[in-house]
Amino acid sequence: MMIVLGSIVASPDSFAALIDLSLAHVHRSRGEDGCISHGVHVDAENPFKLVFVEKWRDAAALAAHFKVQASIDFVTKARELAAEPPVIEVFEGSAAKAG
Repeated sequence: MMIVLGSIVASPDSFAALIDLSLAHVHRSRGEDGCISHGVHVDAENPFKLVFVEKWRDAAALAAHFKVQASIDFVTKARELAAEPPVIEVFEGSAAKAG
């Protein structure tokens, strides 16, 4: 499984547009093959920071997601709205067994 953690900080003037853009991206991405989960959250310590948490079946599914034109367009527009450069980290992982 691939795990993506990302964040982007908006300015007060761009926050509404960035959250709308982000929610549209998240909802679209959930329908892609290999998407296990995809969400965006507001940081409790910085109300202008959006945090993305994604899980993908495998590296191929994530690579395909990154090549979707709508994903490329999202990144381009999000960078325009950002107050600082976005951060993205990709991890390979597996679920830990409880107990």
